[in-house]
Amino acid sequence: MIIDCHAHLVPPSLLDAIRADKAKFPSIRLVEDGGSLGFSFAGNKPTRPVSKPLSDIAARLQWMDAQKIERQVVGGWLDMFGNEIPAAEGEQWARLINTHLAQAAKEQPRFIPLATVPLQDGIRAAAVLRDAHKDGFKGVMIGTQPKGKGGVLDDPTLTPFWEAANELGSIIFIHPVFESGDDRVHDYGMANAVGRITDTLIAMSRLIYAGHVTRYSNMKIVAGIGGAALPYVIGRLRRNYSLDKDKLGDPDAALAAMYYDTIVQDTRALRYLADVVGADRIMMGSDMPFPIGDLAPLKIVQDTSFSDGERASINGGLAQRLFGL
Repeated sequence: MIIDCHAHLVPPSLLDAIRADKAKFPSIRLVEDGGSLGFSFAGNKPTRPVSKPLSDIAARLQWMDAQKIERQVVGGWLDMFGNEIPAAEGEQWARLINTHLAQAAKEQPRFIPLATVPLQDGIRAAAVLRDAHKDGFKGVMIGTQPKGKGGVLDDPTLTPFWEAANELGSIIFIHPVFESGDDRVHDYGMANAVGRITDTLIAMSRLIYAGHVTRYSNMKIVAGIGGAALPYVIGRLRRNYSLDKDKLGDPDAALAAMYYDTIVQDTRALRYLADVVGADRIMMGSDMPFPIGDLAPLKIVQDTSFSDGERASINGGLAQRLFGL
């Protein structure tokens, strides 16, 4: 089974429901844009509009057929997670997203959905995660900066969420958000080329040093975009750990415990990722439908020096086991 482990979907029914239920979300302003929607959360600047490829299921299936991809893991769109809005409203928003992702996967079983949780509140996030598992989800996609710009995933108020994820054995796909936290990347297309990397690196390094990755060992963390720069900076992470072992989590143990996608766009980088973490921790992914992703994702796996067994695992075997397919 060929499985794309990293993609995004905004079901058309979700956009219809948002328009119909907008009165329930006073902290969210809808921005109509060319027949699509953008969002302003809690008075912040509007997001980009939902692009047509995010919602065009027929075109998505045609692309999957052309790429010989049988199943696709789909999370929501990070821009519209709304972790900045008040907690009760955020919980209602996350549940609305989950309802429509679950419905889309029921109508099209080739999709494997990842839930959304209200990370502005750890207790509510835990409750939504538990209900998502009851509804058939195997895990969630979360952003790197809960509670909005500058938020951290090791925030002590999120402990109930991490405890629930560990208890449930959840798959936790950690994904960069649109605002990396560094205004220097807003030229030359660097928000995508570089900002996503630095954002993920910082968020994951905090989780590693806080000890979350090894403490909550029953959950399964997927570090998107090939683990960002984690494999390349493991030496510096290790050196920093050696200076303060009594207080920091072990980065080598953490990297060995996590999972990664293939979205590195360079065969040498993918081979190096495998050398550091093991080919058995890597899953093929596309970041569909975004252009910065890899829209021919089987090619890099084919072109990288893997054995046939390693390719079979990367192209779907590992994802099949993780998601219990």
